[in-house]
Amino acid sequence: MNISKIDLNLLVYLDVLLREKNVTRAADKLSITQPAMSNGLKRLRELFSDPILIRTSEGMVPTARALELQPVIRSILSKLEETLQKEKNFDPLESNRTFRIMASDYAETTLLARVLGKLRSRAPGVTLDIVTPSDVSFHDVELGKVDMAINRFDDLPLSFHQKVIWYDTFSCMVNAKHPCLPNLDLDTYLQHKHVWVSKTGFGVGVGIDPNEVQKLGWVDNELSKFGKKRDISVFTRHYHMAMWLAKEQGLIATLPTKAAELYADNPDTVTMEPPFDIPPIALKMAWSPLLHHDAGHVWLRRLIVDVGAE
Repeated sequence: MNISKIDLNLLVYLDVLLREKNVTRAADKLSITQPAMSNGLKRLRELFSDPILIRTSEGMVPTARALELQPVIRSILSKLEETLQKEKNFDPLESNRTFRIMASDYAETTLLARVLGKLRSRAPGVTLDIVTPSDVSFHDVELGKVDMAINRFDDLPLSFHQKVIWYDTFSCMVNAKHPCLPNLDLDTYLQHKHVWVSKTGFGVGVGIDPNEVQKLGWVDNELSKFGKKRDISVFTRHYHMAMWLAKEQGLIATLPTKAAELYADNPDTVTMEPPFDIPPIALKMAWSPLLHHDAGHVWLRRLIVDVGAE
């Protein structure tokens, strides 16, 4: 294959086709007609002597050769975009930019609320559009539609840049008159009812099955290691709801310490260490390589890291 005869547009077509796995959607992404995209796919098949995409009962599926090419093409285009992107200075005091951030309820209340406080004085015209994990996908972040994702992630695509904002321990929150006080040992912990709270990852969530302990997360995984299981009355994805239930409904909320600290001055609640060890969790910030060198993005990332360090 003579590389001098390759139309670089075809590499762009291939990148989008393998992302969308649909000719019509790929054409829309590139603002070209469907026949033009179909012709592009035909030329790609001739170029690589491979079908690239095969129609199945589940839609268009990439071939093994296409999957082999995908990370290579993405890397080439990413570096090209980075090189060709005009360097722009970012003046936070003059900027009216909107940054879209995917954040869990935990990250929003413990971290981003403080970031907003800094923005008022350092970048008064900057706006944050905070969306939930259920609103976006890895694909949205990869394409730069979402500036960054801040959450506790089990897995992230290898292409993403990431930074740990902080590590957090766990605490138990209960009503100040809860019968488990003053000494919360393991037996007492298990005798009372609990509220479960968590939200990680991307995409639309699914219902919780209380019997699938391995899917319940850090707290229940640790309990299961010594054959114990807590009595969960409510499953929620919102930390403020969990803390309100602990204060008003007599449930025990076991949650990250930085979230529990939001109620530190409330006389109606008590926060204490759990009666068993739970490994710390990492709050991470992740972003697309397409935005890695963007001056405004770099500024905001540094601000978030500084706030987290404080």
